[in-house]
Amino acid sequence: MLPYVLEGLIFGMGLAVSLGPIFIALTQTSIEEGVWPGFTVGLGIWVSDIILVALFYKFIYEIKASIESSSFEFWMGISGAIIMLGFGLYLILRKPALDYTERKHNYKNFIGFWLKGFLINTINPFTIFFWLGVISSYVIGRDIQHNQAVVLLTTILTVIIMSDAGKVLLANWLKKWLTPTHIDKVSNFSGVILLGFGVFMAFRVF
Repeated sequence: MLPYVLEGLIFGMGLAVSLGPIFIALTQTSIEEGVWPGFTVGLGIWVSDIILVALFYKFIYEIKASIESSSFEFWMGISGAIIMLGFGLYLILRKPALDYTERKHNYKNFIGFWLKGFLINTINPFTIFFWLGVISSYVIGRDIQHNQAVVLLTTILTVIIMSDAGKVLLANWLKKWLTPTHIDKVSNFSGVILLGFGVFMAFRVF
């Protein structure tokens, strides 16, 4: 099981260092509304991730079970590789921005904070395609056993949750430290990680 834990740690760290709308939602809510509202936004994000992982895993696994052909795993691997490569390039080439005054948070209760985190994560294309890529090519495409898949996906989710919690707690410090230059470097690092996995997936199916 250790190799799957290590893989999960790498995948989780690659996603955790991405500084996009989820990062902004967590840190800005924590700064403007307090730590607990920030954690509540995080809870909405984490519930969204868990639901997406469960749905995608069940859906793709059932498709695989009904389509037993040598071409299925090939196309799943290629699709996942393309997704990883595409978003890796996106993270490297995009122009970073961090503006804490741009968004306003006027929610009156914690249900609103939770819904904010849930919706931001659920409608985020990167989140959807990341999980589709990981599950289709790196989990289902490799035909790993169910318990190994659970270990891998649970490790990824655990790293993400711990990272998000750290972002909430350190939001004030991060605000003073992060500049567009820093964000650009971190985004490039995240992009390189995803590119590496994309190349590995493409190489494996061939």
